[in-house]
Amino acid sequence: MNQNKLNGKNVLITAGAQGIGESISKHFIDAGSNVAIHYFSSADTANELVIYAKSKGVNAVAISGDLTKEADAITMVEKTVEVFGGLDILINNAGSLVARRLLGEMEAEFWHKVMDINMTSMMFVTKAAVPYLAKNDTSSIVNLASLAGRKGGHPGSLVYATSKGAILTFTRALSTELGPQGTKVNAVAPGLILGTSFHNTHTTKESAAETIAGIPIQRAGNAADVARAVLYLASEYDGFITGATLDINGGVYNM
Repeated sequence: MNQNKLNGKNVLITAGAQGIGESISKHFIDAGSNVAIHYFSSADTANELVIYAKSKGVNAVAISGDLTKEADAITMVEKTVEVFGGLDILINNAGSLVARRLLGEMEAEFWHKVMDINMTSMMFVTKAAVPYLAKNDTSSIVNLASLAGRKGGHPGSLVYATSKGAILTFTRALSTELGPQGTKVNAVAPGLILGTSFHNTHTTKESAAETIAGIPIQRAGNAADVARAVLYLASEYDGFITGATLDINGGVYNM
């Protein structure tokens, strides 16, 4: 990947201050991009990343917000454009499993909550960002899906897996819609990525070990494995890849 292609680009990363998002933010900063780091609860890390960016000579801003509220999504995008003067790349990383729940325990309220966090928020942010992305001849969007969106996830992740499967379709549909304006839309689908609060919260050591045993390359992934792929797809803003999903899972699932 030609890192220079990201130098000076204006990037917005949702949930950019924890887990995979934090790694993505760092990688963009190291590539010389200006980064707007959205956070919901990780204020300290977001501010540390801004300091890190300034030390590298790039512009950065931390923006808080609840992206399930359209007004917050709009404000976040507008603030980004206000600080940087434009927007070239959008990374839709915000999402959560929230809790494991089987179909028999499913309440409408919980279903809507997870769908809103993972899918509706992505629609709000993308809708707000697209007019600014369109001002460039070329631009890119990378959406964070999941192996769960391919395989259906472990028991208890029904609504999470469903929302992540929807992101795959959203990516394909949007790539067709935004192709004429020069915006490439792609997704990544990470498998088992350890060392993130997601798996620290929702995956037991035993379950992780069992999953790793079934991974052909015999290791779990880490946040940097995902970040590198996200940067690659983002840097192809003038390329021929759009509507694609890159699977990052050590060979567990391929199609």
